[in-house]
Amino acid sequence: MRKSCIIMHISSLPSEYGIGKMGKHAFDFVDFLKSAGVKCWQILPLSPTSYGDSPYQSFSVNAGNPYFIDFDILENDGLLEHHECASYDWGSDPEKVDYSIIYDNCFDVLRLAHARFKPSKFPDYKKFCDENKNWLDEYALFMALKFKYDGKPWTDWDEDISLHKPKAVSEAKKELKKDINFYKFLQYEFNRQWTELKKYANDSGIEIVGDIPIYCALDSVEAWSDHKLFWFDKKRRPVCVAGCPPDDFSPKGQLWGNPLYDWAYHKKTDYEWWINRIKSATKLYDIVRIDHFRGFESYYTIPFGNEDATVGEWKKGPNYELFKLAEEKLGNLNIIAEDLGFITPEVREMLDKCGYPGMKVLQFGFSDGTNEHLPHNFTTTNCFAYTGTHDNETLNGWVESLDKKSLKFTRKYLNVKKKSDIPWAVIRSAWGSVAEVAAAQIQDFLNSPKSARMNTPSTLGNNWQFRTKESDFTPELAKKIKKLNKIYNR
Repeated sequence: MRKSCIIMHISSLPSEYGIGKMGKHAFDFVDFLKSAGVKCWQILPLSPTSYGDSPYQSFSVNAGNPYFIDFDILENDGLLEHHECASYDWGSDPEKVDYSIIYDNCFDVLRLAHARFKPSKFPDYKKFCDENKNWLDEYALFMALKFKYDGKPWTDWDEDISLHKPKAVSEAKKELKKDINFYKFLQYEFNRQWTELKKYANDSGIEIVGDIPIYCALDSVEAWSDHKLFWFDKKRRPVCVAGCPPDDFSPKGQLWGNPLYDWAYHKKTDYEWWINRIKSATKLYDIVRIDHFRGFESYYTIPFGNEDATVGEWKKGPNYELFKLAEEKLGNLNIIAEDLGFITPEVREMLDKCGYPGMKVLQFGFSDGTNEHLPHNFTTTNCFAYTGTHDNETLNGWVESLDKKSLKFTRKYLNVKKKSDIPWAVIRSAWGSVAEVAAAQIQDFLNSPKSARMNTPSTLGNNWQFRTKESDFTPELAKKIKKLNKIYNR
């Protein structure tokens, strides 16, 4: 079945509290998608963000971002009063998230709610804690410890607790019981609100396309509490970290800094941790996009402490074996493989064995007629055609960045004369392709300028800030998108 998809993270939803939340505006956006005939809503990882505000660098692969907890829902439950939420400064720019303000104020409001929270009045709270005990207890302790240590990474904590020694862990659980309960409450509320929003979307005929990063952050509960998962030395520090080698676009490569997995250990456990992670993601989302999928075939290793990615080597990953075992245990998996970047024949072979749809990104295609990202070169319907991803320019910004040769080719390919007509022509081209799903960022339907770009890779600051306004989602825009879907049978 041919479908269309709009990409917009929860953080970009309209909100009077500085960042998008899982309340009324989220439900309204579902209604907008339904009226536009859009069948998929793609979001970024729902994980809590850490330094740099990136959803791809999180304190936990399992937890949800407390910033998205809706205050109005907490008001309705008697846990907050409106004047309490409204008394805080949530920023002055309705089109940008100010994460420093959110960090300073959001947890203050949520602590007010927790102070009024009575588990006995929420009978499903205990059930949630019991069902998620395998990750929730360690996560809540980890966050309570981060609060105690003023947000410092676990590598800078006192030695015994940094090394997760049993006695120190036991003492911390007693000392920090109140804060541990607070972080459990946050995850309960997040789960409760997300479950309701996802159900509403599904009941409206809309699938949620989620996203999971391949790697954990170094400053994460996983790296702190379960060091066996990672390629660490005896002092529990990374031997090597993740990244990408130098190329024409990045002369010094990309240094991500994530710890790498000890794949030999994972193999001994029949990839239990990874299979549990995939299982959790399939409950959270209807379709799961796995970021940097090629890293399962082989991954780039950079010695820990290096300042860039110029020195490194490739090592072999688990390949198809992991996904074969996952499907044996979990059944058929609805996964998108992010197959961009340096793709070798070995990676292609792994992708063919898995059978998951890959990605085509039209912004990468307008160099010449042989480029695989141009729609006439798609050799299969088993793919998602993106005009651009969260890491790309808005279409308006992309058009501005084209050199004369590329601009000339783009005009010819799309049969347009005016530069201002190119963005919509790119969307039409993706929608008209043979791809099973055609996707575009909400910025491109809103004709947003380059300043609305969600993320510029390998940069820190001024990312992940884009927000929409309630007035953006007009009946006229929904009608325009629905017409496009009808024309191309999506």
